[in-house]
Amino acid sequence: MLAERFALSCERIAQILQEEAVDAAFRDYFVRTAGLIDLFVQEFHYVADGNLEKAGMEELREHNRRLYEDILPENYGKSYANPSFAAARLGKEFGQMLSFLAAELRSLIAFAYEQDVESMVIRMELFLEVYHAFVSAAEEGVSPRAEEIRDMIYWFASDYSETMLEKNMRSTFDWKEDFALRIIMDSDLQDLRYLYRFGEYVTENELRMARYVNSLPEEKIALMADTCTEGYRIGFEVTGKDIGKKKSVNIRYFLGFERVVRKAVENFAGIGLESVIYRAPASFLEGRKLSKNGYYGACANKQFEYDHEYDQALYYDKKYVHHRLDNYRNALESVKELAAVHGGPAVIEEFGGIPFEPESKEENLRLNEEQQKLAVEFQSAAGALMNEYVKGEERSFTIIAFPVPEIGDNFEEIFDGVLRINTLDYTLYQGIQQKIIDTLDKAAYVRIKGCGANRTDLKVVLHRLKNPEQETNFENCVADVNIPVGEVFTSPVLAGTQGKLHVSKVYLNGLKYLNLEIDFKDGMIADYSCTNFDTPEENRKFIRENVLHHHDTLPMGEFAIGTNTTAYVFADKYDIGDKLPILIAEKMGPHFAVGDTCYSHEEELTTFNPDGKRLIAKENEVSALRSEDLGKAYLNCHTDITIPYDELGELMAVDGGGQEYVIIRDGRFVLEGCEELNKAFEDGL
Repeated sequence: MLAERFALSCERIAQILQEEAVDAAFRDYFVRTAGLIDLFVQEFHYVADGNLEKAGMEELREHNRRLYEDILPENYGKSYANPSFAAARLGKEFGQMLSFLAAELRSLIAFAYEQDVESMVIRMELFLEVYHAFVSAAEEGVSPRAEEIRDMIYWFASDYSETMLEKNMRSTFDWKEDFALRIIMDSDLQDLRYLYRFGEYVTENELRMARYVNSLPEEKIALMADTCTEGYRIGFEVTGKDIGKKKSVNIRYFLGFERVVRKAVENFAGIGLESVIYRAPASFLEGRKLSKNGYYGACANKQFEYDHEYDQALYYDKKYVHHRLDNYRNALESVKELAAVHGGPAVIEEFGGIPFEPESKEENLRLNEEQQKLAVEFQSAAGALMNEYVKGEERSFTIIAFPVPEIGDNFEEIFDGVLRINTLDYTLYQGIQQKIIDTLDKAAYVRIKGCGANRTDLKVVLHRLKNPEQETNFENCVADVNIPVGEVFTSPVLAGTQGKLHVSKVYLNGLKYLNLEIDFKDGMIADYSCTNFDTPEENRKFIRENVLHHHDTLPMGEFAIGTNTTAYVFADKYDIGDKLPILIAEKMGPHFAVGDTCYSHEEELTTFNPDGKRLIAKENEVSALRSEDLGKAYLNCHTDITIPYDELGELMAVDGGGQEYVIIRDGRFVLEGCEELNKAFEDGL
């Protein structure tokens, strides 16, 4: 039945290329989009016939380029996947809907490579349903009603919600879903043709990454993989969680790093864990975003991804959200045994790509106020459901990051430097950080002020220690789950935490912010602004969507002091500060996270620092609501914002009697016992 539907859809789409059955204003859209679908179907057969193993490098490169050609920056201005172009040619309302459809159909590339006929067919049938509505309208001499097309998209998203969610859950937890794993473990990684088997966009960046990794001696490969897998294991150990209960781990990474991933898979197998490796969502209906969650290749066009970030505005209403939540639970229930033994993610991040500054377009779909509330409701409920099936108190994670060749001509030198940063001696930092914590534990609050043009002026209130001999407010974070080494952090008390956080330039989740300012009152965001766009309204919308994630406000979920001055000086030496991931950037100065605390869903677990003191600052006034209403307690977001040392005037701890203990002044550590941290500044690496 499925094969028959596929064959009929392919045949009908091929016919569209020769037809003139719709109004002339829309014919170009349908012909060009049908042509792309036909191209993706051809690729399905190309893969099915075993050509990926037989073809030469140039043939594979050409196939890959053709699949992504229409959305590459040089062509995007005349692509129907571009909402601006589509709206100009088709009118804003039809343009937005048909641009969404053109963008969604691009997920057929991934499904063609995975030979997932069902996922291809349902999207091809949606295209044909929309096309036939235009044909019927043309026969009557009218245009179809926009609401009719919107309803088709709505019912497609609704009717196939459970099917898509069950596929997603299976790929998330079932190690027998091994499409990518088999490529990684079975391929000759010296033969770079393997990169084209994933069905991701491949550029010289991925090819050069693979060549470089292949050139490294085995001991370096082992060092990178061991740092990741040992960090993961230790993450369970230091939090008192039993890794023996777990049978799987999810590895997320970027193409070109397969040799390291293969070694990591072997390491995890050695501690009894099967590796699950799934693709970052290719479909906007399944959660495709600019920031990737899974394995991924090159981004053909970040503006394309940004333009379609909120396409769900076409179909997002209360009925759909509640239906999807029901489907979400059913999908989790279908894999509950696998979810129960899942240990969490091991993430290998990449950084160093060309920084992205998005263009704001009025034609882009955006969630209205009611839809934003529904999005928050869904994320909160879905997060609670996931935690029910993959219990927070039993899972862990680890994250490590490496640069990609796109970072510049001195890539190899930078890579070696990052490897050194990722493997710094944690015992040195552990001792120094303990001195900082001992001072902070005397404090009622911490005062942070910027210098020069930085307008930061914050007061961060700390929990009161009832038994200072046995309790602490700050976790001594070395290098286990959160690599590299170098921070102490806490969950602040919200009441009394107030003031302004300002950074002149920062990259958060792949997006650049200029003069980002966030004002806090009793620990909650009271106001915010930046200078990315021409109007205050556009700037606020940008922050609300990408930092507040549609919430009206968020708490300061974390306050931390980064101590990795080596990383800071290294970044300054190579002028790559604006390209570093938050994983490293957060270790290069004090940082503040808006959203959930670092202990989300783990508040009841007992955590001790290496000195034996128990951490008491594991919640705030928002997360404390978890016993009453999980929807109010957890925000399902956590965004770190770092003030770099060169914008930091002063950071001091202030005790209940008003005595001040200065820890950092003018970007240098002045607390006794921290002198070692300033050597990186003095030596300049």
